[in-house]
Amino acid sequence: MPTLSEPRQLFLHKLGDVLTAEKTIVQMLPRLQQEAKDEKLSQGFKKHLDQSRKHVENVEKVFREFGAQPEAGPSPGIEGIKREHDQSVGEVSPKVADLFAAGAATSSEHYEIASYEGLITMAKALGKPQAARLLETNMKQDQKMLTETKAIVRRLSNKAAKQSSDGSRRAARPTQTTRR
Repeated sequence: MPTLSEPRQLFLHKLGDVLTAEKTIVQMLPRLQQEAKDEKLSQGFKKHLDQSRKHVENVEKVFREFGAQPEAGPSPGIEGIKREHDQSVGEVSPKVADLFAAGAATSSEHYEIASYEGLITMAKALGKPQAARLLETNMKQDQKMLTETKAIVRRLSNKAAKQSSDGSRRAARPTQTTRR
């Protein structure tokens, strides 16, 4: 990898990370949507897929704002989130599969938001307000999606905990025997 010695180079490098992240998410979401049993979670994945496709376009526009060709770069954060999901999905029981998938979505949203925050600051410092606006659009959509995903996680967590405690109570109840 060449040395990143100028702010513009660093910005484009980080932008490549986000481009890879968004493209990876676009690849993952149809599978997550198909895996989801919860209707609201499935709808959320579809909505996020539509947004992520637009995010890819916006990131590519930002590259062009900087006079550069869109170039995906390494994105270790999103690759780690994907790897964790792929390695663990087979170990997750159907009872908590939706909760597991929603957790992966929450992690990816946090990663995207953090990445966009840094890029927006850099774009403004580099005198590219239009680039900053495009990145802010993506970030705001991700923040809204994170809020929606967290609500789904809370609901699924409560549901799983209730089912688990109901099952524990049933299992803990002694059976009554009648004596004659």
